[in-house]
Amino acid sequence: GWGWGGWVRMTLAMLAFWGALIWLIVTLAGRSSKDDPNPRHAEEVLAERFARGEIDDAEYQDRLRVLQDRPGRRPPRLDKNGAQR
Repeated sequence: GWGWGGWVRMTLAMLAFWGALIWLIVTLAGRSSKDDPNPRHAEEVLAERFARGEIDDAEYQDRLRVLQDRPGRRPPRLDKNGAQR
């Protein structure tokens, strides 16, 4: 007979197998989502939105300045003519 020792070892082996399988799936899924072969920069996304007409020129210029400015310092807002508000 198997006895208690055999059942305990079989249960632990089954838990280790399923745990390793789940870990492998999660690891591979996480790695594939992080390894984007063609990462897009924020400026490119902003330019695409402007080209599609989702944002106007003033909003495009304002957001572009924010992206290109130093962190922690927000540039002044401009109206459609480029003057500060």
